[in-house]
Amino acid sequence: MKVKLKDIAQLIGAQIEGDGEIFIEKASKIEEGTEGSICFLSNEKYVSYLYNSQASAVIVSSEFTPTQKVNTALVRVKDVYSAVSKLLHWYDEQNHEKREDSYIHPMSFIDPTVVLGKGVYVDAFVCIAKNAKIGDHVELQAHTYIGESVQIGKRSKLYSGVKIMHQVQIGEDCIIHANAVIGSDGFGFAPQEDGTYVKVPQLGNVILEDRVEVGAQTVVDRATMGSTLIQSGVKLDNLIQIAHNVVIGKNTVIAAQSGIAGSTKIGENCMIGGQVGIVGHIEIAKGTKIQAQSGINKSIKKENEAFFGSPALLYNDFLKSNAVFKQLPELLKRLDSLEKKLKDL
Repeated sequence: MKVKLKDIAQLIGAQIEGDGEIFIEKASKIEEGTEGSICFLSNEKYVSYLYNSQASAVIVSSEFTPTQKVNTALVRVKDVYSAVSKLLHWYDEQNHEKREDSYIHPMSFIDPTVVLGKGVYVDAFVCIAKNAKIGDHVELQAHTYIGESVQIGKRSKLYSGVKIMHQVQIGEDCIIHANAVIGSDGFGFAPQEDGTYVKVPQLGNVILEDRVEVGAQTVVDRATMGSTLIQSGVKLDNLIQIAHNVVIGKNTVIAAQSGIAGSTKIGENCMIGGQVGIVGHIEIAKGTKIQAQSGINKSIKKENEAFFGSPALLYNDFLKSNAVFKQLPELLKRLDSLEKKLKDL
């Protein structure tokens, strides 16, 4: 699909340095730019590609100043990532025609009590159990399971193999990637005197509010009682474990392989790196940033602070401590030398 650069600039609110009449056919990475493509530059590590780029246009920050001659049109925006996101959304919409009529694959199973909205897409081998409610323009890809009394809001998309267990509520515009499980039993077992464990029934549910995205093979456990709650705008990466009765605040993002134990409450706008472990029954303040592979073993009460390490320290304190740690062998030699001198005295 060809579109003039000036039309792209209007779409993303950009200023053009160059010819706005040229045609753009596709988006590409800056290191793979070719004639007819539009790229973006937001990380200084890639700036060298700009000066040799064969792309027709490159989206850059309004504050970017080239240090060499540029042979491509520059499309200047206030926020590069936001502009690129808007452009890619537009491209995606052009490739996916909105359906007004539903499509139900003949090899799917839908219980007669299910309520389907308009424009719903149900692929092969989808199973929708009784009393489920599926909103308008929801897409259920192959081998998806929707349990009893599940509710799914408008325009949500569930990729192949997703399992939504009974009574789970999913909001509007959610995306759940392949083989994620929402609403599996929480890990609740009562130890007995003979060393065995008795399962504690998990009678609650999971609520995903609007615009939540859940990565492939991520699991969100149902609550023992009440709800495990993932609030609006939360983004969960692949291979994450969210235990029973956890609450994750609005617009928090969590990277892959992290685990959050039961009944922990995470505030809004937190950023949690990959392989972070968080113990149960604690609270994480709004705006907290946690570096990858950190371990959080107590509540964080002050907002907008950064942490690193296991057990985690304030980010700058960890860096200072780590600098000392790396010097420990030399410090030990010096200490031994001083002790020897003291003995000689």
